[in-house]
Amino acid sequence: MATSETPTDRRPTRAAGLLYGIGLGGFVDGIVLHQLLQWHHMVSHVDDTPTTTVAGLEANTFADGLFHVLAWLCVVAASVLTVRAWQQGRLAPTWSFHLGLVLAGWGLFNVVEGLVDHQLLGVHHVRDDLGAPLSWDLGFLAAGALLVVVGWLVHRRGARDVARAQPRTTTPR
Repeated sequence: MATSETPTDRRPTRAAGLLYGIGLGGFVDGIVLHQLLQWHHMVSHVDDTPTTTVAGLEANTFADGLFHVLAWLCVVAASVLTVRAWQQGRLAPTWSFHLGLVLAGWGLFNVVEGLVDHQLLGVHHVRDDLGAPLSWDLGFLAAGALLVVVGWLVHRRGARDVARAQPRTTTPR
């Protein structure tokens, strides 16, 4: 019987790489689009929180902070899962295994955030400062989908390398 010290499945965890990608993708979005470029804030397209008033900017800055807390929690969860995998004796991921998942997680963040916040809830758009932001929103979704596809392809290459490195558990005939 396998114990936590000697798992039968020694492959690296996929969840950690995906969570790193989701969290880091959130940080890139928040830092670059919200803070540096100031194209939008978390609720900048909501009528009672315009960024042109002090009260609206305060509400948006607070919402941005909550958004960053969620991104930070994803990175913390990924770190916990990584340490747990080490404690369980799992194999370390190859660079392509891990990087592919990080890219796919970042793309997954973009797709979900783009669909939920930009399209379904309409709380902000990629460019709230433009009159017709749909093309920017669609470009954001396309970039997210591309990150998912490229990330998954890179991950699959790394997963094949990990599978070759894992010792066989079957007995020879």
